[in-house]
Amino acid sequence: MSFKSKIVEIFWIEKETGSESSRHLFNFRRIWKYAVLLTTSVSLIPLIFITMVDYHMTRNAMEAEFNLRTARLVSNTGRSISFFLSERKAALDFIAHDRSCQAGDTVRLGVILENLKRSFGGGFVDLGIIDGSGVQSNYVGPEALLNKDYSGQAWYRRVIADGIYISDVFLGYRQAPHVVIAVRAVREDGGFFVLRASIYLDPFEKLLSDLELGGVGDAFMINRQGVLQTHSRHLGKVLDTIPLSVPAFSPKTEVNSAIDPSGRELLVGYRFIEDTPFIIMITKSKKDLMEPWFSTRWLLIGFLIASVTVIIGVIAATAAYMVRKMRIADEQRLMSFHKLEYSNKLATIGRLAASVAHEINNPLAIINEKAGLIKDLFAIRHQYAGDDKLMGLVDSILKSVNRAGIITKRLLTFAKNFDASVERLHLGHLIEEVVGFLRKDAELRSIDIKIDVPLDIPEIESDRGKLQQILLNIINNAFLAVEDGGHLNISAVRKGVEGVTVSVMDDGCGIKKEDIDHIFEPFFSTRIKQGGTGLGLSITYGLVQDLGGSIEVVSEVGKGTTFRISLPVRPPQDRR
Repeated sequence: MSFKSKIVEIFWIEKETGSESSRHLFNFRRIWKYAVLLTTSVSLIPLIFITMVDYHMTRNAMEAEFNLRTARLVSNTGRSISFFLSERKAALDFIAHDRSCQAGDTVRLGVILENLKRSFGGGFVDLGIIDGSGVQSNYVGPEALLNKDYSGQAWYRRVIADGIYISDVFLGYRQAPHVVIAVRAVREDGGFFVLRASIYLDPFEKLLSDLELGGVGDAFMINRQGVLQTHSRHLGKVLDTIPLSVPAFSPKTEVNSAIDPSGRELLVGYRFIEDTPFIIMITKSKKDLMEPWFSTRWLLIGFLIASVTVIIGVIAATAAYMVRKMRIADEQRLMSFHKLEYSNKLATIGRLAASVAHEINNPLAIINEKAGLIKDLFAIRHQYAGDDKLMGLVDSILKSVNRAGIITKRLLTFAKNFDASVERLHLGHLIEEVVGFLRKDAELRSIDIKIDVPLDIPEIESDRGKLQQILLNIINNAFLAVEDGGHLNISAVRKGVEGVTVSVMDDGCGIKKEDIDHIFEPFFSTRIKQGGTGLGLSITYGLVQDLGGSIEVVSEVGKGTTFRISLPVRPPQDRR
C-alpha cells in the first residue's frame, strides 16, 4: 500500500461516525496528527535552530572577512600614499637646508628639480623659493609663477606656523588641481624662506586606479571637509563634495556601512593619512561582495527545504504505518469480540434448535405411531379398507411427519456440529445439507441452484461445523447479491493430489474493483445502510485459514462473483 493510500485510509476511508467511533478505543486520526506534530517538532526545531545559527555565523564570518580584506587594502594603500608624501617631504627638507639652494640660483634650482624627478620617478612638477614677504623670488617649472605673491594663501600661513606643510588639493594661480609640499628654512642672515614643490594628482590617481576592486568598487581621497582630492568612479570629480558623510577621526583604519545616493548599501573603509589633510577611502557594494554568499545561502535553504521535506515525509509515513498497525490490532481485538459473540449466539441458536428438535420429535413420534395404528386398523376393518380417500389422508399425515422428522434431524445435526471436531466428509453431501437449509428461500425468490460435485471427488478430513458456516455465509451473500430469478452454481473439483476447490458462482451485481481488496477486512461492508456488519466474510476468511485452506474472489460489476475455497484433503498437523 502506498504512502498516499495509508494516509487516505486513516483520514477518509472510514470517517468515524458516532456508532463507529464508539467501537474503537482510540481516535486514530488524532493519534496520527499528534504523532506527526510532536515528532516533527522535536526533529525540525533543532534542525531549523542550528541552520539559523549556522546561517548567521557564516554570514557574520563572511562579513568579517570582507571587512578585514577592505581594512587591509585601505591600510596598505594609505601607507603607500603616506610613504609617497613622506619621502618627498624629507627630500624637500634636505634641499631646503642645503646652502647652495639658499643662493637663489635658478640654474641650480633647475638641476635640483631634474635630480628630484630622476630620483623619485616623477611626481614633482616645479620648485619655487618664496621669501619672507610671501613673494616667489625663484622658480623653475612649466608655469609662469615667478614673483607671484602667496602671502595671502592659507598654505603659506600654515607653513610659516608649522615649519613644514602638505596642502590639500587646490587650483591656485595655475587653475589646475595640485598638492603643495612646503618647507620653511632659516637664511644665513637670520631671515627665512620657503621651499615649495607642486605635485599633480597623476601619481595618486595611478596608485588608486591600480587597485583591483571589481564590480562597483571605488577608491579615492578626500580632505577633512569631504571634498574629493582625486577622481571618483561614482561619487564625482576632483574638488566635488562627496554625497557621503565625512567619517569621524580615527588613528587606525576603520570599516563601516553607508548608503549611496542611489540607495545602494556600501562597505566603506577609510584611513586618515598622518600629517596630511587626506583621508583615503575605498567603497565596495555589499551586494557584490555577498554574491557568493547568496549562492551559498540558496544552496543552504534548498538543502534545508529538502531535509525538512524528507523528514516530514518519513515521519508521516512512519506514523501512518504505526497508526495503521494499531488500527489493525484494534480491529482484530474487536473482531475477536464479535467472533466470540457470534459464536456464542450460534451456539445458543444451536442449543435452542436442538431443544426445539427434541421437543418436536416426541409429539412427531406419537403422531407417527398413532397414524400408523389408525392405518392398520383401517386395513383390518372392511368398511374402511376400501376407502381410498381415507387411506390417502392417513398416508399424507405419515409423509408430513416424515418430512418434519427430516427437518428436525438436520437441526440436530447442525447443532451438534458447533463443537469443533475433525471428521471425514463428502463435499457433495455437505453442500446438499447446507443448501437444504436455504432451499425454501431460493424457491420463494425463484433462484436456480445447481450443484455439481463429481462422484469420484475424494472425501476430506475437516471440521463439519466450520465448513457449514463457511458455505452458509458465502451462499447467503450470493442470495443478497442476485435478483429474483437469478442463478447460483456450486461446484467442487480436485486440486492436485492433496486438495479440493469449492466454487460458489452467482450472476448478481458483482463487486467493485476498488472494494475487492477490502472485502475480507473486519467491518468492511458495502451494505452498511442495509444493516451489514462487515464481519461475515472476515469470519469466513478466518475459518478457511483455520481449516488450512485459502479463499479468493473474482468479480465483475454487472456480471457476477465467484468465490473459490481451496481446502486440503487432510488438515495440517497443527490444525487437527
